[in-house]
Amino acid sequence: MPAIMGPVQIVNVTGGVVHFGDTVYISPKSASKTNAGSGSFNTGGIIFTASGLSGTNVLDANLLDQPIGGNN
Repeated sequence: MPAIMGPVQIVNVTGGVVHFGDTVYISPKSASKTNAGSGSFNTGGIIFTASGLSGTNVLDANLLDQPIGGNN
């Protein structure tokens, strides 16, 4: 079935792939984890962030969050 697309704004793509339309499968080729407070990585044309006091909990007991060994 064809994909119906509306208006799209892409501000920044770093080391990734932007794909529009129908796909059979999409699988990641790399994975990473970044910890940041609220409103840290907001991007766009106009940004207003009023988050007040922010704290980030970096305790993560998971050994694997997103395994990518079998994705080829």
